[in-house]
Amino acid sequence: MRIDHRFLIGVHPYRQYSGIPQGKTGQPGRRDRVEISEEAKELQQRSTWAAEREEKVRRLKEQIDNRTYEIDARAIAEKLYKFYKGDGQ
Repeated sequence: MRIDHRFLIGVHPYRQYSGIPQGKTGQPGRRDRVEISEEAKELQQRSTWAAEREEKVRRLKEQIDNRTYEIDARAIAEKLYKFYKGDGQ
């Protein structure tokens, strides 16, 4: 298929766009509005939780590297006991 004179009227739609919304003269164009749901706000708060967790992990890694990290064997044993007994997670 051959198409001749495809821009016969001399207007290229992409070159003519100025980025300004067209509307009535003297009035600004309609603005977009964003609404954030409660679920999205909660997810944003969780991202602060993730940052806090990363900080905790960083401190633990630093303690392990410095050989100052101490393990609480009693707490681990209690958690394991509760888990296998069925009281824990």
